[in-house]
Amino acid sequence: MQRRDFIKLLGLSGVSLAIPRWALAAPLSAPRSRRYLILVELKGGNDGLNTVVPYTDSNYYRLRPNLAVARDKVVQLDHKLGLHPSLSDLMPLWRDKQLAIVQGVGYANPNLSHFRSIEIWDTGSDSNEYLDAGWLSQLLNVAPKNKNRMADGIVIGQGTGPLLGNERALSMQDPQRFLRQAGRLTATVSQTDNPALQHILDTQNRVHDAAQQLATRLHGSRIKPSDFPRSPIGRQLAVTAQIINAQIPTAVIKVGLGGFDTHTNQAGTQQRMLGQLGKALAALRKSLQQNNKWDEVMVMTYSEFGRRVAENGNRGTDHGTAAPQFFMGGGVKGGLYGKTPSLGQLDDGNLRHHVDFRRLYSTVAHWWGIKASANPFGRYPGIDLLG
Repeated sequence: MQRRDFIKLLGLSGVSLAIPRWALAAPLSAPRSRRYLILVELKGGNDGLNTVVPYTDSNYYRLRPNLAVARDKVVQLDHKLGLHPSLSDLMPLWRDKQLAIVQGVGYANPNLSHFRSIEIWDTGSDSNEYLDAGWLSQLLNVAPKNKNRMADGIVIGQGTGPLLGNERALSMQDPQRFLRQAGRLTATVSQTDNPALQHILDTQNRVHDAAQQLATRLHGSRIKPSDFPRSPIGRQLAVTAQIINAQIPTAVIKVGLGGFDTHTNQAGTQQRMLGQLGKALAALRKSLQQNNKWDEVMVMTYSEFGRRVAENGNRGTDHGTAAPQFFMGGGVKGGLYGKTPSLGQLDDGNLRHHVDFRRLYSTVAHWWGIKASANPFGRYPGIDLLG
């Protein structure tokens, strides 16, 4: 079987042909070696102001006469901020102090292009810097090794994003098709005198073996997809729960939810998308708690940018800058982190960021037990939101 046919058939990506430069480090303790990061990408640029609502700020209602969430509809977090009502399913996590909200996340000299901005987020670069490895690939290169790990990361959807350059990453574009097809594949020839071709063959066979192991273990999972919403993100998180419940050794599971580029008629679109997100995350938490896995998980959301503060003439919002991001899990110390961006002090109509997005990555490094001296984002201090 040709490599390109194998990859196409499974929807898998082990895309980098460069040999990773694994760093030597002391092994993690058993609990940390079982820790999963679940990345949730909100594709298109989620509007942070209508996600975490400054319901006591008159500027908010002045600048958004049609789009502002009514004060009596907001799900209050404290005396100034609240969640969009479609995220009410997350309130049990907030009350249990397992939901952390980091405010004002962004970076200097923001780029408002979808393509370039998500590239900056995926690689952890400065706005004028171009890197060829994802931020997770960079962290995993210096993380203590787990020899039992089947794959460094599993992407449920297209592309590898923050796992760019990691040839131990799998991408399942269609999980059900993946399960049907993985068991039917046969390994390719394993030996050649050509060193470059040998590396390709070794990579292909490693992906093949990982795919078969993953499919076999997923078939034995006790998680029922019917316990999750039938939305796209619900189906992705059902597979995520299956992976974790089956104790498949991997470090990262990435999922995504599209539709947040709300230039027109934002209110209904964002309401629907946030509702899907909140219900799916609540179902994930319930499932993992029932199987005693919630403490092994940290969920992190991200989006390429927020939206402009003022609504546009089409009852939507245009590309903006800073926005809040969520962390949740059994080991997360819930609460509000960072400074609430001021609506009275804007930069060309956009929010000023107060938390560099790479501080989120240093928080993940700490979660995995990566020493500060080895952390490629070590100049950005992590956020103290882990128990």
